Amino acid sequence: MADAKASPAPNGATGVLVLADGSVIWGRGFGAEGEAVGEVCFNTSMTGYQEVMTDPSYASQIVTFTFPHIGNVGANYEDLEADNPWALGCVVRQDVTEPSNFRAVQTFVEWMQANDRVGLSGVDTRALTRKIRTEGAPNGVIAYDSRGRFDVEALLRKAREWPGLEGMDLAKDVSCRQMYRWSGGRWSLGEGYAERPHDEALPHVVAIDYGSKRNIFRNLADAGARVTVLPATSSFDEVMAHRPDGIFLSNGPGDPAATGEYAVPVIRKLLDTGKPLFGICLGHQLLGLAVGGRTSKMHQGHRGANHPVKRLADGHVEITSMNHGFAVEKESLPANVRETHISLFDGSNCGMELTDRPAFSVQYHPEASPGPQDSVYLFGKFVDQLEKSR
Repeated sequence: MADAKASPAPNGATGVLVLADGSVIWGRGFGAEGEAVGEVCFNTSMTGYQEVMTDPSYASQIVTFTFPHIGNVGANYEDLEADNPWALGCVVRQDVTEPSNFRAVQTFVEWMQANDRVGLSGVDTRALTRKIRTEGAPNGVIAYDSRGRFDVEALLRKAREWPGLEGMDLAKDVSCRQMYRWSGGRWSLGEGYAERPHDEALPHVVAIDYGSKRNIFRNLADAGARVTVLPATSSFDEVMAHRPDGIFLSNGPGDPAATGEYAVPVIRKLLDTGKPLFGICLGHQLLGLAVGGRTSKMHQGHRGANHPVKRLADGHVEITSMNHGFAVEKESLPANVRETHISLFDGSNCGMELTDRPAFSVQYHPEASPGPQDSVYLFGKFVDQLEKSR
């Protein structure tokens, strides 16, 4: 890692990552030419890079993949968690090779280019990951120019001027714009995604979309629910107009305290109805705020598909998929909230439930995509609550 004041582009360098502390990391650009500024984080997943890049929770972030062979299975039209990628770009160790997978319809390089996303290869991702773990997730600019022309000082200014994720509400940017009804179940090899028509006889979930992943709705449908999705800014009356049997609070990007300015008052009213409520990731944090707790920015965050979480009720350990940079402060939770799960990496809160109302949430992603499916039972638990409350 060089310093911005003395860092001419080395021969063959067509890409660069410039961090706000002045570090300059050279490599080979791929995907779309251009630049993007955001928070630089790392993800430890060994598979699922398309799901990661299209997860709305990665809005305004540049993802460093710790697994070196990103792109080796190409890209397809099924492994997507949103219509568009939300991660700004990615940093990888090895150059992206031709795909070696029967499901590939294009290369990862072509997919990145088609979706206007910047990639940087040839980077010592272990060193960058250690830096993030030691110093925290920095602001940075990723840039690609096929002719190797970069104004590093200008890129450094952009990195330093970017305000950072703390205090930033991104849910409104990534949320759906209008109500829609979800149809479709989980994917299986040779069959694709299952058909799950909107059956009026099934228990009805109204999902508030703060930046949801599609696989959450697929799992809710497979568990036996019909799902109606509403925008992040929906009011209490707009939610209740759909006569839900229960409410789901989705994952999403940004600072939960900022999103909570408009979301928390609605969630408090929804809790008062006594209807079952289930939250994931940002939805978990917003529920924590709604019951009087606090959230705070984490040093490096949790992002990957191999995070061990302990279920406190019986000591069972679930290997989970995670993607969050903020956490609920467990010490701030009131007496009517029971902590249900904790991270075995750092002891941070990973789940809670209310003792006086049918509401629970988890910080991790039971829908995986990518990741293990140890926690998929939570969707069945929620639908069971819906059935009992009808």
